[in-house]
Amino acid sequence: MNFDRTTAISCRVARQLFKDRRSLALIIIAPIVVMSLVGFSLLGQEGVLSRIIPALLGVFVLFFTFLLTGVSFLRERSQGTLERLNNTPVSRADLLVGYLIGFLLFAMLQAVVILGYTILVLPVSYQGDIWQIFVVLILLTVVAVSLGILVSTFANNEFQVVQFIPLVIIPQIFLTGIIVPIDSMPWVLENISAILPLTYAVEMLVGIMLEGSGLLDYTFEMIVLVGFGVIFLILASLTVRS
Repeated sequence: MNFDRTTAISCRVARQLFKDRRSLALIIIAPIVVMSLVGFSLLGQEGVLSRIIPALLGVFVLFFTFLLTGVSFLRERSQGTLERLNNTPVSRADLLVGYLIGFLLFAMLQAVVILGYTILVLPVSYQGDIWQIFVVLILLTVVAVSLGILVSTFANNEFQVVQFIPLVIIPQIFLTGIIVPIDSMPWVLENISAILPLTYAVEMLVGIMLEGSGLLDYTFEMIVLVGFGVIFLILASLTVRS
């Protein structure tokens, strides 16, 4: 992998996203609107809001980052950008890592928007340090970006990317303890939840924000999230096509 080529690709991706008003709206406006609907629908129920916010932070970061990355990477393919890059001395590793970094920059911005708006605007109480919460969200964005790139390699248009949401995102919402506690699920679903990245992110967010735990208490969970990100990126490298 060549550092200069990887950097050049990530910078080009960042410039493209910065010029795309739809992507900027998805990054900044959409999360604020959704979090506002959740927060202000529970006015006067701060206890309930504080209990569900850690899980919702994970869900929204995963959902919006996955959607942004999947649609944007598909657009690069459909416009012939990947085909042109494949005709240059750029390796597949340069290509995917460059795109990962480029998308990750905006995904981090989105995580900042979601976390900052939630903490500063909504009536939410929490115990842990904000920077530790942010670290968990960043790990989750790495997973979401890698997953978005992987899924987009199987799609031929933006509508097909959206069609993957019920298959990729919705099961994680239902099977990671957000709606029903994991230990109350049938053993089959409980075992499935153990192979879903959102399970580990939600566990860390709940522990840090509601119980005052620290990142060192979740070393295994952090390693698992990083592993998911690496696995998804490797699979994307095997399936990506121009």
